[in-house]
Amino acid sequence: MPLLINGERIDLARPTGDMIRTYPHLEEKAKQLRSQPLQIVEPKGLLYVQQREFAVTTPKDGSVSILGSDDATTCHIVVLRHTGSGATCLTHCDGSDTEAEVSLIMSSVKSFSDTTGYGRLEVHLVGGFNDDRQLSQKLTNQLLKLNDREEKDIHFPIIYGIAVNVKTAEIFPATFPEKGPDEDLRSAHVLTGATLTNIYDPKMEQLHIGPYFWRPFPHVDFWLEQDDKQILQNLSTSPLAEPPHFVSHIRSTLTFLKEHPFPSHSLFPDRKPRIYKKNQEGLWEQVCSDKL
Repeated sequence: MPLLINGERIDLARPTGDMIRTYPHLEEKAKQLRSQPLQIVEPKGLLYVQQREFAVTTPKDGSVSILGSDDATTCHIVVLRHTGSGATCLTHCDGSDTEAEVSLIMSSVKSFSDTTGYGRLEVHLVGGFNDDRQLSQKLTNQLLKLNDREEKDIHFPIIYGIAVNVKTAEIFPATFPEKGPDEDLRSAHVLTGATLTNIYDPKMEQLHIGPYFWRPFPHVDFWLEQDDKQILQNLSTSPLAEPPHFVSHIRSTLTFLKEHPFPSHSLFPDRKPRIYKKNQEGLWEQVCSDKL
């Protein structure tokens, strides 16, 4: 599928710097997003998407109105929306298998848009910065200078997280006090080498976690014995730019992996997913799969 800007087909082999210079409104749009205040998104009506996850829904969804993700440094958060159906996907990509991931999220959005007969796909990218190891460039060079700030010769992202309102299509910088449900479980899935995973069924308005399977995490006791500096230096792609809670999050995930070396036995009885629905207060509540 071709990429169009202002109705003009873009040569994807062209340097991204040239594209930004040719279409300066791209940089202006990025500056507008960057200038917006950071919003705290509470759990009601929220579907939080972790790294290597994606979720798709439509404006008809009666449970989820906001898709969001944060803690992106060298990662990128992608929003793909069909203007006809309003079907919206948000995913948190880290470059593990970008080509396959793009195909997957496009197919997912188009599956909710085939009956409209009109509309186009719009893509929004947020993430990446001028990190020391230049890992951001492996995902895209396009946003490096647009999402980068420098303090005392150290580079940081300006925006770590975004949210999209699936009803209005508004996109805004965001942070999330609650990243659940099953935050440690989902993070453990990523740390053990997960591929991009669809976590939401918009037709049933259900969040599906798993079933996930992994082998005992190698040297988990060794990593749990390390000090914060060692964990930051060895388990982050951008140690100088991570948010303050990065190390505590990794420790919690490692502890979870130690406690659940074989998740199929302890977390997914009968190899069934953990299923959640929004309750009357708009919060996730686990439901028994046998009753569905």
